[in-house]
Amino acid sequence: MIATITQLFRKITAVERSRLLIYIVVYLLWGILMNAFGTFAEIAKFTFWWQIISCYILYMIPISLLLRGFSFFNQYCYGLLAMGILEFAGYALQTSYVFPDNILIQWFGPYTFALGMTLFFGLYFPFGNALVHWLYTLIFRKLQNR
Repeated sequence: MIATITQLFRKITAVERSRLLIYIVVYLLWGILMNAFGTFAEIAKFTFWWQIISCYILYMIPISLLLRGFSFFNQYCYGLLAMGILEFAGYALQTSYVFPDNILIQWFGPYTFALGMTLFFGLYFPFGNALVHWLYTLIFRKLQNR
């Protein structure tokens, strides 16, 4: 058990600092934009601004690093578990606010809202890893060519 935890910790800490910086910038901007969109569209929002940092930087980046290198399907499946836990906790602890009678509730009903959010946000891990890899390759290929 301890060996497994140690291996997971090594996988997270072994990432290059420059790649980690790209993860932080991408996920921070992504969190700010999604929270702003959720507020603007009156779907859902974080109760506190700092939740963008705790969720997107401190929770989602380590999970993305653990899932890096897995197939798209496996990243999505593991991402569903991770986001399901996060969504459940956010709504149970009332640290996420769901706008009453928002468009998703109107379309799909109130009992499927958290499931829908989990299914959507589970895609963050494969898409986030692909985007960070693309940006890292793009930036450092240009730097190497100088």
